[in-house]
Amino acid sequence: MVTAVGVSLAGAGPEALRFEESMDAMGSTYSIIAYGEDRQRMLGILEAAFEEVRRLDQLLSNYRPTSEWSQVNQFAGERPVKVSRELFDLLANCVEYSRQSDGAFDISVGPLMKVWGFYKGSGHLPHRAEVRGALSYVGYRNIVLDPKALTVRFATKGVEIDPGGIGKGYAVDRMIGILKQFGVRSAMVSGGGSSIYALGTPPDESRGWRISIRNPKAPTQTVQEIFLKDESMSTSGSYE
Repeated sequence: MVTAVGVSLAGAGPEALRFEESMDAMGSTYSIIAYGEDRQRMLGILEAAFEEVRRLDQLLSNYRPTSEWSQVNQFAGERPVKVSRELFDLLANCVEYSRQSDGAFDISVGPLMKVWGFYKGSGHLPHRAEVRGALSYVGYRNIVLDPKALTVRFATKGVEIDPGGIGKGYAVDRMIGILKQFGVRSAMVSGGGSSIYALGTPPDESRGWRISIRNPKAPTQTVQEIFLKDESMSTSGSYE
């Protein structure tokens, strides 16, 4: 459901309407707050942005057995899997990010995500033996990419890629790209509350979009408040 609220500012010209909408995809919630003057046009633009999320849900979601991502996890341990150019380029970037960070970011943490129960939020405190077993399948060097054939292969069975460290940010970037394409100059897009991109500024705050970072030990309090303008921010924590 979209809400639209008029915001009238002195000397600002036509009344700016504030639009808010959200939808669930890829195991998370994506939200848009945007300002514009033409209600029908803005509704169409927001729908285009969310349609992109629906498309990416079919591509990247590991909650959908038929997604390209899930198909790679299912078959790449047995044979090279042909993928779309978009997914190949995204995986190639992930491998490069893993290399540059010396594995601090690693797209192949799927086995660990499952043994800890992060996948589907089941929650599980694993034994050390379980963690050691999962770690034996983790390592971005196990992902073999063929740029000519556009195929993905795992060097050993049991490897599994997880989109949690890249999927939301990628979707947010794509949504912002669509808003820019249609000329939106003031918007904030959030993926799960942890991946945020602020476009321009809201009409009533020239410093940018106000973001409050919650205190993990006291959820009703904030540890930091910042303003974002034409930039993004991601947060991560161990308390959820």
